[in-house]
Amino acid sequence: MKITFLGATKTVTGSNFLVEASGKKFLVDCGMWQGKAEYEAQNADDFEFNPTDIDFMLLTHAHIDHSGRIPKLYKEGFRNKIYAHKATCDLCALMLPDSGHIQEMENEWKNKKRKRKGEKEVEPLYTAEEAARSLEVFEPVQYDEIIEITEDIHVRFNDAGHMLGSSIIELWTKEKGKETKTVFTGDLGNNDIPLLDSPTMIESTDYLVMESTYGSRFHLRNDEKAELFLDIVSQTLDQGGSVVIPSFAVGRTQEILYEINKLKETKDDDEFRRKYKTLMKSNVFVDSPLAISATEVFRENTNLFEEQIQQEIMRGDNPLEFPGLKFTQTAEESKALNEDKTPSIIISASGMCEVGRIKHHLKHHLWDPKSTILFVGYQAVGTLGYSIVNGAKKVKIFGEEIAVNARIEYIEGYSGHADQQGLMNFIYSFLQKPKHIFLVHGEADSQNTLEEKIKQDTGIQVTIPEFGETYQLGENEDKIEEVQMTDKIERRITSAIRREVIERLQKLKEEIKDMDLYVRQDLDDSQLKDEDIFRINEKIKDLEKQIINVIEG
Repeated sequence: MKITFLGATKTVTGSNFLVEASGKKFLVDCGMWQGKAEYEAQNADDFEFNPTDIDFMLLTHAHIDHSGRIPKLYKEGFRNKIYAHKATCDLCALMLPDSGHIQEMENEWKNKKRKRKGEKEVEPLYTAEEAARSLEVFEPVQYDEIIEITEDIHVRFNDAGHMLGSSIIELWTKEKGKETKTVFTGDLGNNDIPLLDSPTMIESTDYLVMESTYGSRFHLRNDEKAELFLDIVSQTLDQGGSVVIPSFAVGRTQEILYEINKLKETKDDDEFRRKYKTLMKSNVFVDSPLAISATEVFRENTNLFEEQIQQEIMRGDNPLEFPGLKFTQTAEESKALNEDKTPSIIISASGMCEVGRIKHHLKHHLWDPKSTILFVGYQAVGTLGYSIVNGAKKVKIFGEEIAVNARIEYIEGYSGHADQQGLMNFIYSFLQKPKHIFLVHGEADSQNTLEEKIKQDTGIQVTIPEFGETYQLGENEDKIEEVQMTDKIERRITSAIRREVIERLQKLKEEIKDMDLYVRQDLDDSQLKDEDIFRINEKIKDLEKQIINVIEG
């Protein structure tokens, strides 16, 4: 059995693994690259395999960094089955056409720029219609059922507790009379995610391909994050500001709605009642058509909620409804939120602030010191959300520079990913420990820290794959390790570096324009001292030398 790692390698997006076993070629996930411009540019690259050669696909869950290139795969000839949990299929029916719509809109904007430069227009990665057509090959499955793909390949989907329908996949393959078991975690959830059950513990495996997003971090406990949420919201509303929450349309939005509904049960003192009353008097807007539709999918799949919540629903207490909750469908309704100065809570996608209505809300609230921008999910390197969370003083939104004067908060406990303790508990729970663990879906710091922790506590060998590396599993019975790197694809890495150079040149052009503006403003300042002018001059001379070195090199 071979696994080639074609995404989510030393980064958290683009999940895509090619498996060759028992005479078949198949994929686990086919996700989009997100974050840095050079990552996103890779979405348009050719696949490292022929889509028509792929016999089937296993999809862990609906998030776009795991499913977002499925329409491209379909567009390029793939017509075989995609096995996924029923709720994942339901959510992909919303999310993939929505992604296609975003591709079309962004492509239209890019083509306008290309046209002005006299360049040839390009096609979108895929359209909403192409995304809708790709849904024809989805095959819904349920948790806990062993599915026979072929006589020698069996799979079972288990609840990963990360989002509705998210799955840990057990894969059994038989070759030369020997059966090998591999587990793909997808994204593992926290044990205390509202609404959802905890991740399923798996008894045994030979090999484990595991996410590592928060491999170096520990989340707040559930009771702490609820109280912190209420403190931040009530303080902002008390001073006449609004709270803007950039939230992933599927998963985090529904969990926040649940938390708001359940806050009343966490404490019972005068100060808490005052804060809760402040919250309940305010409007809570969910401003994302996708989040609204996804909330309906959650309501239709309440059998996946944890047992206590199912009992509450039976008693007539809907955990996704409360007074003051309003859904905005149209663009006009969304714009009206920013014209209304009444303090409120606005939950809007996208969670990393890259696309969608959230950018309009940030434009209207980031500059306002009375307002709060409250982050509740992972922010990939290179995204607007990452810049804001990490202390940017100014950001560009729709080409306009906006000062970051608002209060910026990040409640990490709302993340849908297990922290280091949750990841280690998943490993500890195996009765028969894996022979080898591959860490994917994480930045370098998280992966390196988790690797050391796993080796120290369990003695299990760990590999952090590079992009394009192929590993042969279980080939040599005499070796305990039983893992060998056999091949590596270099092309994507080279093209990514080329694109990175081009992106950096473009960014440098913009920064030189900004520098020109600010330096001229400084030189016009009558209070500027001679030594300051000398220092500016020396820095520009150094920059000149560096530019000449690049040109001559």
